[in-house]
Amino acid sequence: MLLGYSTNSLQNHRLADGLQLLAEHGYQAVAITPDTCHLDPATTTDRQLDELADRLRDLGLVPVMETGARFLLDPRHKHEPTLMTRDPAARRRRLDFYRRVARMGQRLGARVVSFWAGIDRTPDAGSAAWLIEGVREAAARIRAEGLEPALEPEPGMAVETVADWHRVRAALGSEAPALTLDIGHLYAVWEDEPATVIAAAAPHVRQVHLEDMRRGQHEHLLPGTGDVDFPSVLTALRTAGYQGPVCFELARSSHAAPTAVATCRAVWDRCLGAPRR
Repeated sequence: MLLGYSTNSLQNHRLADGLQLLAEHGYQAVAITPDTCHLDPATTTDRQLDELADRLRDLGLVPVMETGARFLLDPRHKHEPTLMTRDPAARRRRLDFYRRVARMGQRLGARVVSFWAGIDRTPDAGSAAWLIEGVREAAARIRAEGLEPALEPEPGMAVETVADWHRVRAALGSEAPALTLDIGHLYAVWEDEPATVIAAAAPHVRQVHLEDMRRGQHEHLLPGTGDVDFPSVLTALRTAGYQGPVCFELARSSHAAPTAVATCRAVWDRCLGAPRR
């Protein structure tokens, strides 16, 4: 497994400074969220992406792409529009964004793009069809750019649990995306013991998010301040043979990123006995 950290958790750092901080603490991967503060998709050039790709290689950081910017597409409504938005033109904006992030990822050397479905704000009899069609099209656009799509279950969204992801997978068959597994979400929306869920889902997982979280509450917390059993979940991932990035996601701790980065590194080493580079 590769110890990683999310750029959405470095929002008060210039991207170059944040990446340098990760390298100094021996991180091996970075989950890149194009956003207003880092790699704005509307203004970032191919030359800038190529330069960043070189820098990532120099620092030994494997990139994965994230699409969870809060107000990038709509400055007034968090995370909107989504695959569940009723306006077709708005849904196309979300799909175009997923393709744009995949294109950025291709230049950066990433292999995976994580995405989520969105909140179904006006559920009706057609919601299930909207969901399946949206996920199908999002996955197709990401694959068209040469990257693998990975759908993340998100509390409160149309795909909320790993069980929901399995239902989407069954409906789409060979067109289905892989899975992005957020460990904290397994506590926020309890399905079973997290180690049990991890063991069953591991063959489909392409990206892992990690943070502390209290059971029944969707709030990303610093390790040691919630209910996540880090030794258990990290051992479960390793035992299941997962070998990709495990990226700490602590956006609300951006103001204390140097401390958070060091804390997460210490937790990783304590749980896995990982040697420093």
